[in-house]
Amino acid sequence: MEASSVEPCPWLPPVAGRLGPDSTRRHAEKGEDFYLAALSYSQSLWLEGKPAQAILQLNKAWMADLKGDEEVVLKYPPPYQALRWMLVRIREGGSGFSGDPLRHFQHLASRMSGPRSEIRSWRAWACFWIAAKDLQSFAFFRDGVQIAREGLWIPGQNRVFGEICKLGWVNEAKRLIEYL
Repeated sequence: MEASSVEPCPWLPPVAGRLGPDSTRRHAEKGEDFYLAALSYSQSLWLEGKPAQAILQLNKAWMADLKGDEEVVLKYPPPYQALRWMLVRIREGGSGFSGDPLRHFQHLASRMSGPRSEIRSWRAWACFWIAAKDLQSFAFFRDGVQIAREGLWIPGQNRVFGEICKLGWVNEAKRLIEYL
């Protein structure tokens, strides 16, 4: 790893070396192996000092077609805790380019497409609220132009939680509640 002084995320799988995009691409079925690969790739990117890209891989992990009771999800729960851990380190500074996590999740949630897009959108809104809470008082902002131009409605935390209760993986909402 290039950035050996970077602390690994304790909520993600350990990695022995640098991973690349092929680590997730080879799992077209988007099952358990895909989920583990996305989390591992996130860890790899984090260790390389690329927090923005690491967060993108957390988003990718939620593309997995799982029920939530699989062994891999029991070992590595939905990555809300990993996201929070990363955001705290971003807030503390020195973790590399993070982009604007709040704006990223707003755009992701409001432009979601593809398989299971409804639940993935609600998860992105959950991440939006986690970022809003963890990064308050920092220079991260909602995209006001998008809100005005598209008439975007940002759902409240209670609505987000309710939708994840209905549509999410087994016990996902239980994992999420402590971070909203």
